[in-house]
Amino acid sequence: MQRRDWFSFGSFFYWLLVLFLYLPILLLLVFSFNDSESLRFPLQGFTTRWYSEMLVTSGLIDAAKNSIVVGLLSSLVATALGTMAAIAIIRFNFIGRTAFLAVSALPLVIPSVVIGVALLILYRLVFNVELSLWTVGLAHVVINIPIVMLIVAARLAGFPDNLEEAAMDLGTSYWGAQLRVTLPISFPALVAAFLTAFTTSFDEYAMSVFVIGTDATLPVYIFSLLRFPRRLPIVVALGAIIMAASVLIIVFAERLRRVGSEQ
Repeated sequence: MQRRDWFSFGSFFYWLLVLFLYLPILLLLVFSFNDSESLRFPLQGFTTRWYSEMLVTSGLIDAAKNSIVVGLLSSLVATALGTMAAIAIIRFNFIGRTAFLAVSALPLVIPSVVIGVALLILYRLVFNVELSLWTVGLAHVVINIPIVMLIVAARLAGFPDNLEEAAMDLGTSYWGAQLRVTLPISFPALVAAFLTAFTTSFDEYAMSVFVIGTDATLPVYIFSLLRFPRRLPIVVALGAIIMAASVLIIVFAERLRRVGSEQ
C-alpha cells in the first residue's frame, strides 16, 4: 500500500511541485558561497566574502534598517486595526457587515502594482504629500490589515462569546472583558498575525517602489543593485539571509497559530 502511494501520480506531482518551489532557494544558498562574480556552474570555490562585503555596504545597511522600522511600525498598526475589525465582524451583526468584509479583503485580490499607483495618486495629487518612509508605512498598513483580520478572525471564531459575557457578569466592562479574556486567548493568533504582516511588509517591492521617497527600503535597494553585475553576489548573499529568516518567521507564526487554535 505504501509502495503504491510513493509511486502514485499524486506523489509525483507533489515532489515535482516541491522541486519547482524550493530548488531556486537551494541554488540561491549555494551561489551565495560561490567564489565568483558569475552565477553559473561549475562553482569556483567556497567563500564567505560576499557576506562580509554585505555587512560593510553602508547603503544596504541603511535600507535594511528602513525596512525593519517600517515593518515593525506598520505591522503594529495593522495588527491593532485588523484585530478590532476581526472582533467587529465575528462578534457583531451590524448593517453592511458583508460589504465591510468584502471591501476590507480587497487588498488581498488587487495587484500590488495597482494599489501602489492608486496610493501614489492619492498622496501626490489629492493630499500633495511628499513621498517618504511614512507613505510606505501607510501603504503597508493597507495591505496588512486584511491579513491580520483573517488570522485573528479565524481564532475568534474558535471560542464562544459567552466567555466575555461571563466576565461582564462578574463585574467587568465590555472593554475589560476584551482585555482580560479575548486578547489573552487570542494572543498566539495576534503574534502570528504580527509576524506575517512584518514578513509581508519587509518583502514588499511592487507597491513600495511607487510610494518610496529618497530613503529606500531593502527590496527597492536590492533591485537597484541588479544594475551592477559586480554587486550581484552581494544581492544573492543578502537574498539567502532574507529567505532563511522569512521561512523561520513564517514557520514560527504558523506554529503559534496552531497552538492558539488548539486551546
